Amino acid sequence: MGNVIAVCISEKRGTEKKNIPAGNFIENFGIENDAHAGNWHRQVSLLSYAKIDEFNKKGANVIDGAFGENLVVEGIEFTTLPIGTKLKCNEVVLEITQIGKECHSHCEIYKKMGECIMPTNGVFARVINGGKINCGDNMEILSDVERI
Repeated sequence: MGNVIAVCISEKRGTEKKNIPAGNFIENFGIENDAHAGNWHRQVSLLSYAKIDEFNKKGANVIDGAFGENLVVEGIEFTTLPIGTKLKCNEVVLEITQIGKECHSHCEIYKKMGECIMPTNGVFARVINGGKINCGDNMEILSDVERI
């Protein structure tokens, strides 16, 4: 079981996302008012809080949304989950579609630290079932029996 630490969106691609109290997740689209939402396989991006915390201990001093992530979750190590894994938070169901991504142009974090965690630790998902996710909500990994 994980705990949602942050829900983040941005109105333009290529910019840091800002933390909002709650996100409206739209089936087969993504988060309402987020620039990366759309009919594709990377509707929502997730990062494990432990990876961000580890990076900050190296002196990065990044805030929620700095890597362009939509959800920061404590207690789930996303990169250990196979593609196709379903995650549930309230009525929202997400399906992991990709782990990591190519970094085409180095971000400000990379320029400062010499590395960025999103290419290896960022996980992407599509919205299978919509609804609201609030900061502080619990997220669970669905078992094989519960997978939809």
